[in-house]
Amino acid sequence: MHQYPDALSVVRALAPEEPVILNRPHAATRAARFFVEKFPGKSLYAVKANPSPDLLKVLWDAGVTHFDVASITEVRLVRATLPEAVLCFMHPVKTPGAIAEAYRQHGVRVFSLDSQEELEKIVEATENASDLSLCVRLRVSSDYSELSLASKFGVDLADAAPLLQAARQVADSLGICFHVGSQAMTPFAYVQAMERVRAAIVDASVTIDIIDVGGGFPSVYPGMEPPPLEDYFGVIHRAAESLPVSYSSELWCEPGRALCAEYNSLIVRVEKRRGNELYINDGAYGALYDAAHVGWRFPVQCLTEGRSEGGEGFAFYGPTCDDADYMEGPFQLPADIKAGDYIEIGMLGAYGAAMKTAFNGFGQAQAIGATDEPMASLYRGDRADPRQSDNVVSLR
Repeated sequence: MHQYPDALSVVRALAPEEPVILNRPHAATRAARFFVEKFPGKSLYAVKANPSPDLLKVLWDAGVTHFDVASITEVRLVRATLPEAVLCFMHPVKTPGAIAEAYRQHGVRVFSLDSQEELEKIVEATENASDLSLCVRLRVSSDYSELSLASKFGVDLADAAPLLQAARQVADSLGICFHVGSQAMTPFAYVQAMERVRAAIVDASVTIDIIDVGGGFPSVYPGMEPPPLEDYFGVIHRAAESLPVSYSSELWCEPGRALCAEYNSLIVRVEKRRGNELYINDGAYGALYDAAHVGWRFPVQCLTEGRSEGGEGFAFYGPTCDDADYMEGPFQLPADIKAGDYIEIGMLGAYGAAMKTAFNGFGQAQAIGATDEPMASLYRGDRADPRQSDNVVSLR
């Protein structure tokens, strides 16, 4: 893959007519090492956030050895890319064929579940295997996260004890897992969840070997400035140490966004301007799914030299014929931006390139390496602590 110093050098050299994805392996390496070195347990990369084989190799080289896979396709991909990786099939609803193939052909031994039916399915598909690690997913609140994951999966606390007891009978290793939702903006999200874990353990009166706090670790976007990740790690560690199984259990987490958000940015071209609306060549059916469907605001910068200083709020239309191919923003760009100009959209490594489709014949994008820094970072050490304030209050 050809390397460029930054997005502007790509525009100068190529003047691309199709979108360009910029990969920053050094940013993903830095994020992975941060988790490997500082999280007080084992970090599993959530592959769904960005399944790029190149990224998987970067994370492996940086010390991430366990991967949260959510489909048999992801199982096959990671096993083919990283033959020695430990794969954990953490989707709570799987087909019998996927379970059997994962277990027999790909060496998967870790499976999640949230119902008695799924437990029976796993036992049957693996032919009563005696070496299973089973993680019962507990439903917890997503109140402190930007995107909820509270409604689809997870056993209610009131129903957790019988399921944990049944899983304990057939599991070589038993875990409890949960997910506080995507982009958790306060460590308190994990405090609440761990209290439910405590209650589930007490109610079930079983030995727990794994406490998996799932994902939800945030990245930095306009209007979303989370506390330092060390705060999250500290809260989780203290909560885990206070559990009645702290002496015997292992702590896991499943970061996706936090490991890969800084890995990608996207170069797009403005094809038309209509007032404060810019028609660009990627959109809701491409890497900007989150910008369209959940109102996510990504950092942007104009790559055309000579444009005015300052900014104006713009909305984007993508290239398809669909009115839903719309991103309200606002995205702050020079007031005199026009057709033919280029824009870099940052922090798209998570759920960006992975979401691209070929709808309406669009979706082509060249991938190029960039050696500069991402537009924002949790890991460089130069971010202002959002907990600190310039306001001084004097108490008399």
